[in-house]
Amino acid sequence: MAKHGKKYREAAALIVADKKYSPKEAFDLVKAGAKAKFDETVEVSVRLGVDPRHADQMIRGAVVLPHGTGKTQRVAVFTRGEKQQQAKDAGADVVGAEDLVEQVNGGFLDFDVVIASPDMMALVGRLGRVLGPRGLMPNPKTGTVTPDVAKAVSDAKGGKVEYRTERAGIVQARIGKASFTAEQLADNLTVVVDALNRAKPSSAKGIYMKSVTVSSTMGPGVKIDAGDSAFAR
Repeated sequence: MAKHGKKYREAAALIVADKKYSPKEAFDLVKAGAKAKFDETVEVSVRLGVDPRHADQMIRGAVVLPHGTGKTQRVAVFTRGEKQQQAKDAGADVVGAEDLVEQVNGGFLDFDVVIASPDMMALVGRLGRVLGPRGLMPNPKTGTVTPDVAKAVSDAKGGKVEYRTERAGIVQARIGKASFTAEQLADNLTVVVDALNRAKPSSAKGIYMKSVTVSSTMGPGVKIDAGDSAFAR
């Protein structure tokens, strides 16, 4: 087991083992434990009672956080015609069609989000081996394949985060920075949890939201009471 540093141990000492906190209490602890010299990212990890090996229990989507993520997203858009200017006007960092496909094939990956209009997917599909492993492949379920590229760019720039079930039914999402207030982090968390609850598959049996844990980049995890009255603060 890897040894943790002094700051991590000090932060962990503030957390009562096996206790489940309210969102406000949890984020106060997360913020108190974020001692790095940079503004640490805050993430949530939710363990769901689903089996992602079954297609009907694979949960994937995206939400726009009310307080953003604290990170400026670089957005690439694959589209043609007048939609190119619409994407640029909305704030896209790089826009193109065949020319952009060539750039990406040549190693250009200076972006965090990829958006494509439906007519471009035959071309973008050729980039699967490049974009797929990096989690950048556009997908209709996350709103990144859409005819309204301008709105998609605005959402991405305004705090949109994607989520999907990984092994063991775990969903992870970035919900802000340690510099956010506990209330802002709790607001963002509520949006993610609400989205996951709405996405509950009918085939899921037993307890659906098994655990909710929040943490900063360098800090320990803090468990939240998943039954906390819709995460009321």
